[in-house]
Amino acid sequence: MFFFLKSTSRTVHHYHEQQEENKNVGTTTTSEASSISLTVWRKSLIFSCSGFTVINGSDGGLAFRVDNYTGRPDQILLMDGYGDPIFTICRRKKLGLLYDYWLIYEGEVDKYCNNTNKKPAFCVRKNISMFVQRKVNVLAYIYHGTSGKSHTHMVEGSYKHRSCKILDESRRVVGEIKKKEATIGRGVSFGLEVFQLIIEPGFESRFAMAVVLLLDQMFS
Repeated sequence: MFFFLKSTSRTVHHYHEQQEENKNVGTTTTSEASSISLTVWRKSLIFSCSGFTVINGSDGGLAFRVDNYTGRPDQILLMDGYGDPIFTICRRKKLGLLYDYWLIYEGEVDKYCNNTNKKPAFCVRKNISMFVQRKVNVLAYIYHGTSGKSHTHMVEGSYKHRSCKILDESRRVVGEIKKKEATIGRGVSFGLEVFQLIIEPGFESRFAMAVVLLLDQMFS
């Protein structure tokens, strides 16, 4: 953990100089032949704030941040390294039903997510089926907008153990959450507060990070 914190400290000191090179990590789909690796730290860089800090594994640049995360808030703002808004995530309770669902808006919306000029880009629902025997553990379903009849992606695995896969409609793995192993000493782990997010080419890293925030809402 010492080496990770030391590296993060250097990143915070110099991240403004690095952002032009790293900004595309959070705003465009991956176009490289190889996957992108991000280190997710479940802690804000702002003193006295709870949140997330996300580091680009290729050069140590600050890719994403969340500074308004306490408990299970009804609204979360995902920002890039500059602090510019990327997604606003709003929690909703379905009246008369047992499950919550979450709406993801592009950019920033007002305090109550009632900005009539914007429509949700995605809707995410937690899988609460307890009556069907499943071979795999489906955690959540992702839909385009709010009217999609079939999901575009699903998440399988265990967020509690930091072992999840994001799959598209053809069940191709487009993202993965894994425990982060220390570079010194085999079998040494950072625990649950620091983990790895792998994004495959063609899948948006910013959306993958939004999914991480939702899983943390659902299962922490």
